[in-house]
Amino acid sequence: MSSAVRFGVNYTPSEGWFHHWLDFDLDSVRADLDSIAALGLDHVRVFPLWPYFQPNRTLIRPRAVEQLVALVDAAAERGLDVNVDGLQGHLSSFDFLPAWTRTWHRRNLFTDPDVLDGQAAYLRTLAAALADRPNFLGITLGNEVNQFAAGPHPDPDRATEEQIDAWLTRMLAACAQGAPGKLHLHAEYDATWYQDDQPFTPAQAARHGAVTAVHSWVFNGTAQRHGRASVPSEHHAEYLVELSKAWANDPHRPVWLQEVGAPAPLVPPEHAAAFTEATVTHTLDCPDLWGITWWCSHDVSRGLADFPELEYGLGLLTNDRRPKDAALVLARAAREHAATPAARTTALVVPADPSVRSRCAPGGPVFDAFFRLVADGARPTTVLDTRADDQDHLAARGITEVVTPDQVLPVPPGTHGGTRS
Repeated sequence: MSSAVRFGVNYTPSEGWFHHWLDFDLDSVRADLDSIAALGLDHVRVFPLWPYFQPNRTLIRPRAVEQLVALVDAAAERGLDVNVDGLQGHLSSFDFLPAWTRTWHRRNLFTDPDVLDGQAAYLRTLAAALADRPNFLGITLGNEVNQFAAGPHPDPDRATEEQIDAWLTRMLAACAQGAPGKLHLHAEYDATWYQDDQPFTPAQAARHGAVTAVHSWVFNGTAQRHGRASVPSEHHAEYLVELSKAWANDPHRPVWLQEVGAPAPLVPPEHAAAFTEATVTHTLDCPDLWGITWWCSHDVSRGLADFPELEYGLGLLTNDRRPKDAALVLARAAREHAATPAARTTALVVPADPSVRSRCAPGGPVFDAFFRLVADGARPTTVLDTRADDQDHLAARGITEVVTPDQVLPVPPGTHGGTRS
């Protein structure tokens, strides 16, 4: 695995959005990829829609798979590597699940034996079709599939932590069977790190798959609480990257900032470039960063209905493929970035118990303490409370100072505060 940081974009087709698979036009795809490659980016993440590719549990459409291969080959012609998301799943507020898992055929996505067989066959088929392509990075199991496993989803597929662990193990194995040696991983939205009852846990995120993926969106309460140009908002992606490291067993496990964007109106369009620059700059100061993949490539057409308003303008490029100022910021970072960040020597203690992970969420003591340290000029990382006295673990990560949230945050009147250890 290269030590150079990768810069890429989540590919949202300019014509038809992800419904383009229904009317696949390779010339349009090539034009989109040309506009991405012109920015100097090196990879894209692409999204076959699961019900379009596997409309029946035992039917994986050969023509759809051929179109995916054609897209990957077109990317190769433009110097772009490709990561493929499998189980779509959930995208931009819409759920895309095959009919054989819903309503009259309602079966749990994470525990039903027949569904698991179908999912594994599908992932293995996609991986095998691309295994010999040099620019194929690997499979991400799906986009934020944890949103199906708990509230606030209106119809969740409930599962235990142990069942999710078994699901991850089996699905990643299916990817590896199809394409051995590739970068296979899974990716969830930030409820994994912040929501106490999520069965997808931080430990799973940091230990299953080839890299840890984090998705950073400041509409999770961060920008609402603190404002678009605040320390927490501009450093939120950096925080998730460093938070994830507390649970990793490998002290230098790579972390991929796989999604991050500038959501309006919390980040107004005229401020998107400044937000992008701040986010990218601070994230690049994280050691062991695999890459940054911006959400997203092209705006959603206003001809498509019912998207949340913020989704229409998230692209680095307009719907007619013109780069915005934020695109130029990312292009410049891709062109100029060279420095390797030093180790982060100060570690903030976080609870290993996933039932209290909300302490790490916006408004929680870990969250607030991290950004207090940042505001004070520190470059913090995190460490589990169960490892805070493990000198071998601390040394392997370059940590020389361990602090708890109560040693960082202001002490309430009438209480006694501690000092840094």
